[in-house]
Amino acid sequence: MTWFTSGGEYAAHRPTYPAEIVDVLRAAAPDGEAAVDIGCGTGQLTVLLAQEFEQVIGLDPSEDQIANATAAAKVAYRVSSAEALDVPDASASLITVAQAAHWFDLAAFYREVRRIAVPGAALALITYGVVELDDDLSERFDVFYRDEIGPYWPAERRHVDNRYADLDFPFEPIDAPAVTIERSWTLQQFAGYLGTWSAARRAREAGQGRILEQIADDLAPMWGDGRRTVRWPVTILLGRV
Repeated sequence: MTWFTSGGEYAAHRPTYPAEIVDVLRAAAPDGEAAVDIGCGTGQLTVLLAQEFEQVIGLDPSEDQIANATAAAKVAYRVSSAEALDVPDASASLITVAQAAHWFDLAAFYREVRRIAVPGAALALITYGVVELDDDLSERFDVFYRDEIGPYWPAERRHVDNRYADLDFPFEPIDAPAVTIERSWTLQQFAGYLGTWSAARRAREAGQGRILEQIADDLAPMWGDGRRTVRWPVTILLGRV
């Protein structure tokens, strides 16, 4: 069976963030004036921030991601790198990075954070870890993640696996509660998500795309035709700029 669709599927298959994460971020910010979401992709977090902030700017270096970003009131998208932000000085009450900080030149990025932050602004680096499946699925999936797709992950993936514990973060910490993303998905939806991984793209480029089809085929008898609960533990590295 063919489980994976062609390109342009990031917005369709990536999980969105739980609403409570926005409450955490708003509580950390000095006011609800302006939030800047960096490495925003297609806007999974960006649009949620508009529920609590008067102005939200989503920035991403990829023109394709910005072209496919979800439109929302109070949200403006721009093509911009993390190391040279297209944002005025002292204008951001909250600065967020979701599932992208491990790709940045952090020293250059942090200089830009300090430039655009208002006094007392909050910075949040957010990542969700390795997906968690029900026990009867996890053994086969763990082999796939570790041994089959594992060699195709870029070196930066180790920061995600470590839940950003080893990422440089030179800001006064703010406590953030544990948050979990949870979805009820069919196997087709789960396979679509796997196809958005950077490791999946590299495996295909290496002519090894069959390992993606194989994991879906192997999970199918256990998964069944219905839905299964899929979970991602979320880490919020939160600090005062």
